[in-house]
Amino acid sequence: MNNQSVKSKSFFNGFLNFTEKAGNALPHPATLFALFAVTVLVLSGLADLFNWHAIHPGTKEVIEPVNLLTVEGLRRILLEMVHNFTSFAPLGIVLVAMLGIGIAESSGLIGTVIRLLVLSAPKHLLTFIIVFAGVLSNTASDVGYVLLIPLSGIIFLSVGRHPLAGMAAAFAGVSGGFSANLLLGTVDPLLAGLSEEAARIIDPAYTVNPTANYYFMFISTFLISAAGTWVTEKIVEPRLGKYSGDVKEEKIEKLTRKEKRGLIYSLVTTLMIFAVILIGIIPENGFLRGEDGTILNSPLIKGVVAMLLIVAGLGGIAYGIGSGKYKSDSDVVMGMGNAMKTLGLYLVLVFFAAQFVAYFKWTNLGVIFAVQGANFLSSSGLGVIPLMILFIILSAAINMLMGSASAKWALMAPIFVPMFMLLGYSPELTQVVYRIGDSTTNIISPMMSFFALIIAFFQKYESKTGIGTIIATMIPYTIVFFILWTILLIIWLLFGLPLGPDAELFYSI
Repeated sequence: MNNQSVKSKSFFNGFLNFTEKAGNALPHPATLFALFAVTVLVLSGLADLFNWHAIHPGTKEVIEPVNLLTVEGLRRILLEMVHNFTSFAPLGIVLVAMLGIGIAESSGLIGTVIRLLVLSAPKHLLTFIIVFAGVLSNTASDVGYVLLIPLSGIIFLSVGRHPLAGMAAAFAGVSGGFSANLLLGTVDPLLAGLSEEAARIIDPAYTVNPTANYYFMFISTFLISAAGTWVTEKIVEPRLGKYSGDVKEEKIEKLTRKEKRGLIYSLVTTLMIFAVILIGIIPENGFLRGEDGTILNSPLIKGVVAMLLIVAGLGGIAYGIGSGKYKSDSDVVMGMGNAMKTLGLYLVLVFFAAQFVAYFKWTNLGVIFAVQGANFLSSSGLGVIPLMILFIILSAAINMLMGSASAKWALMAPIFVPMFMLLGYSPELTQVVYRIGDSTTNIISPMMSFFALIIAFFQKYESKTGIGTIIATMIPYTIVFFILWTILLIIWLLFGLPLGPDAELFYSI
């Protein structure tokens, strides 16, 4: 390695170390979210005082800020505080999923499966498999966050690698690869529906299919998996060094006779569950199909967290019985209870995060910022490639202020889709560019719904983990994903490739 390369690497590591120290010098994440919430209250008062506003390009409606530093605002804060907490979307998902995971973990099923995976999987492909699995987990909504990320830390530790590197690889696949997949997920029809509604502001007959970005997503799956593997092994893991924390790696021993029997019991149980699922979805009038007869809108897809509870729970019980770990129902309940105990810090973080997100939504500040950004882009007079690169950057920046992909698109689509249609670009192109920007900063955005949970996962191995640790660990993925995805988009635009079935790049009025 030449001196220039050494200096560049040293500078980059220095930058990451500075980012981590600066981020961790901030108050505790729960305190930080509380301060964010107070800041939003102050900004709402300033916005009202100085008459910050925006005009919606589609409806021409004047969007005005809502001042929460009023009697009405105080009443709303007090009356809806509990609702903000209990209705925070990831909270219920995590709690329900952890019940099933708790059974599977306490029975020994998860540990045995991990040992089997480690013993059988080629070690040189382990990182790629984890990132790839993270990308594919998006098909099942948020399961990757609550299941794959912590498992990846355990897997890496069990083979003598740094557990934070394993969780970072999984997090990069699950969240950074949110716009890549081989299969359609729950978010695809949701975003397509929002894009279609926005497109009909210009063209009342326009339709956007859930498969609108499928071709681009398919190729992106392998691009992101390879990139995530490279970043993990060449940047993140060398920087973390050898793990020296208190959590000890488990010695990987061959499966015992009882464990093998437990796995057989669990496998048979799981196959029976999947047989019931297939009976419910294969026939056109199957009982698990959606009201419109489709699988994408079925209880199976929309209720994927409940399915996780059922599959993990029953599979864990079967394993516990087969291996002799479970002697009575009390053992099962204790396993569920122990899993819930681990979420204490997460619940505190969620309370303050939920208040901040709610206040930001109530004030209309997110909408105003989005419209002002849109006005800047529309007045730039740039060509398609620089314009789309700017839109990626804008989407990535807005993602640092608002967490939910669907919520952001519900606000941004009515602004950007009609605007770009008037400039000659299809809603499908606008949607895929938005998804690139949204995905690249998911992994460093404190507004991402599961960010607090990721902090809790990291703290299992490094108790002093804070926002700075997460951002410093994940920002190399953001940079590499942004560069490679932008290059892929430019290639797509230069060759005029369709983004999906009947989903072209350009639109003619």
